[in-house]
Amino acid sequence: MHFLLPLLALLMLPATAVQAQATTPEHPSLLGALNTLRQQGCEKGGRTAAPLRENAALSQAAANLAGGRKLDDALKAAGYRAVRAAQITVRGATGAAALTRAALGKSCGAAMHRELSEAGFHQRGQQVWVVLAAPFSPPGAAQAGEVQARVLTLVNQARARPRRCGSESFAAAPPVQINATLQAIAAAHAADMARYNYFSHTGRDGGGVDGRATRAGYTWRAIGENIAAGQMQADTAVRGWINSPGHCANLMAPAYTEMGVAFAVNNSSISGIYWVQVFGSTR
Repeated sequence: MHFLLPLLALLMLPATAVQAQATTPEHPSLLGALNTLRQQGCEKGGRTAAPLRENAALSQAAANLAGGRKLDDALKAAGYRAVRAAQITVRGATGAAALTRAALGKSCGAAMHRELSEAGFHQRGQQVWVVLAAPFSPPGAAQAGEVQARVLTLVNQARARPRRCGSESFAAAPPVQINATLQAIAAAHAADMARYNYFSHTGRDGGGVDGRATRAGYTWRAIGENIAAGQMQADTAVRGWINSPGHCANLMAPAYTEMGVAFAVNNSSISGIYWVQVFGSTR
């Protein structure tokens, strides 16, 4: 039996648990058998996948499954936050023999999901429980400058060529540059959404980006904002904005000359990570 669960939605709009780290394998034979399977594929000439690493928290989650918990509850109880997760239960075999093509049958496909990078195991009698997951692994605060630079590069690459945003066509636009005030505005709104667990252009005071910019002393001629939640990489966040007509139109607007972008993380919030991109130009 297997079950695939997308645990973290990726959202686009025009006491914190600590993620357990991978450790030395406690179930080397099971991990080895599963990685051999991922190297070979479920059928001859079929797709393959990168090897997994064992994570002690996922092994605890597998034990929680054996105790009767559902997958999402098993992961939460183990203190593991996943972007995506799958479970496999094999009856009538133990050890490496439980994780062969023949033993897994229709569950083999779940073991081959390429986004899954970590695994945990639990054995009891003639039954094996396996949990596979893609961990929630957002950038750290120390990477903020690197992330900002990457978003700026991607935005200016997008602006450098004509683009269609939904039903609207845009000519190539001049590049934008980072503005410290817009950066601070983006960082404050991202942090507020993360801390108070909401996702909206409208702040808790009922105001929008125009009011936030005015209060920050930015004398804007044009102002706009893109937000996103759940994406763990700058490339993914920007790709989502480009693929969304309203966000794409903001990104391509020739009226904007400056930009600020920031992310904020709260592992106990619904989306985990929140992104804010503010575009503007001064009078």
